[in-house]
Amino acid sequence: MALYERDYTKSIDDGRALEASRVEFMKKTYQLLAASMLAAAVGAYLTLPFAQAVVAYRWPIFFAELAILFFGLGLSRGKPGLNLVMLFAFTFLTGVSLVPLLGVLIGMGKGAVIGNAFLMTAVLFGALSLFAINSRSDFSSWGKPLFITLIIVIVASVVNLVFFHSTMLELAITIGVILLFSLFTIYDTQNIANGAYDSPVDAAVSLYIDFLNLFTALLELLGIFGDND
Repeated sequence: MALYERDYTKSIDDGRALEASRVEFMKKTYQLLAASMLAAAVGAYLTLPFAQAVVAYRWPIFFAELAILFFGLGLSRGKPGLNLVMLFAFTFLTGVSLVPLLGVLIGMGKGAVIGNAFLMTAVLFGALSLFAINSRSDFSSWGKPLFITLIIVIVASVVNLVFFHSTMLELAITIGVILLFSLFTIYDTQNIANGAYDSPVDAAVSLYIDFLNLFTALLELLGIFGDND
């Protein structure tokens, strides 16, 4: 008789509460993602007039980003307020790091490419996110292959930068980055939707990194390789 005495109303209510919790988590994540993009835009805007100084200090800026990403965000996990400071410090610095590329494009008379690349990234990112959320396929097994591919792309980029200086290889790597982080966007978005993250800050960082790499790669593709002069 126990089977027929179950409180199915309670089960339905629990399911609705869980779904509402996930929706609220996703909402907070995307709000933080939008705020992170704004922080990056502020970082780029404020330091664009000092592009030469940014180039001179690009390595300290880069290592500061890594320190916040791998240590600051980890140490501040579970500490409301401090984790937001780390999030916005990281995204602000990534905006500063974009200044040399933005300066090159503006100097080439291709400032419009920046807006076009952002729009394309937003549309692509949104489409991939919607696909990941609504898809019935399970992408949880993609983690290790994507990480291995990322290492290969990084090594190829360094080798080309140091030894080959090949424009064609750089083009291939840039296209590879777009494809790779498109897949990362699907993987990370589904993980967030499935409750794999404990904090919206951590979830927003993952999505922001995906968006940033897509945007940077599209900037390079549209700006540098789109030069027909």
